[in-house]
Amino acid sequence: MDFLRPASWEEALAVKAEHPTAVPIAGGTDVMVEINFDHRRPEYLLDLNRIGELEEWEVGDENVRLGASVPYTRIMEHLRAELPGLAIASHTVASPQIRNRGGVGGNLGTASPAGDAHPALLAAGAEVEAESVRGTRYIPIDDFYTGVKRNALAPDELIRAVHIKKADGPQQFSKVGTRNAMVIAVCAFAVALHPGTRTVRTGIGSAAPTPIRAREAEEFLNAALEEGGFWDNGKIITPAVAKQFADLCSAACNPIDDVRGTAKYRRHAVGIMARRQLGWVWEQYRGAGRTLEGAA
Repeated sequence: MDFLRPASWEEALAVKAEHPTAVPIAGGTDVMVEINFDHRRPEYLLDLNRIGELEEWEVGDENVRLGASVPYTRIMEHLRAELPGLAIASHTVASPQIRNRGGVGGNLGTASPAGDAHPALLAAGAEVEAESVRGTRYIPIDDFYTGVKRNALAPDELIRAVHIKKADGPQQFSKVGTRNAMVIAVCAFAVALHPGTRTVRTGIGSAAPTPIRAREAEEFLNAALEEGGFWDNGKIITPAVAKQFADLCSAACNPIDDVRGTAKYRRHAVGIMARRQLGWVWEQYRGAGRTLEGAA
């Protein structure tokens, strides 16, 4: 195994173009586990730790540009207001040591359906900034996951950053695991209210071959909120609407039975999380969230 260590982003792109099979490594929280357990033996490792810009972020008027290697700890500490769903998800990642090393770029590169960042990124409507010596392109998060641990990156591309709209409404995330730390999600769910467009987006993890959205559930809830005037009147969402939303979220899942949980349990748990999170975000919207929207 050869260890490649570029000193700049431009050099990293050149190295990746020359060695398309090179596996990028920054935090190493996924890659090193696979290597240590002899599940993977890449010919080249492409170390990105000397490229400081990957650990930087920029907060704009509407979006946050999050460098691929920004650690989860910094998201929790510095971007809670702008990216609340991702900040909550970051809290659930493994241990403090891993949160200090791991970043969203690694989660995206691995593209595991159980990655903690994916549901929050889907709910927020993120875009992945991918670059190669051929140029830069922006991949909508909905198009990024192409299969089990597969993504839309070309062999010569690297993830430079993730672009995420600043939250204009409440967001939530939760996951089910066998314990509170150092655990792979049995299943996970995220929801984000977007009052500016009067839409709701969801994200589901570890309950299908790829991270997914519950699109039918979103369409149902968007219509119910609009028809009932809920965005304007701020009324409590009726139990019947919440139950239908939860049932549609469960139905969106396509899980498997494995050592962490059964398919039946995953569907059930996603429905429970969907109903609870809808209640949480709507109460936030009816209170401080709705007040802030009205003052904007």
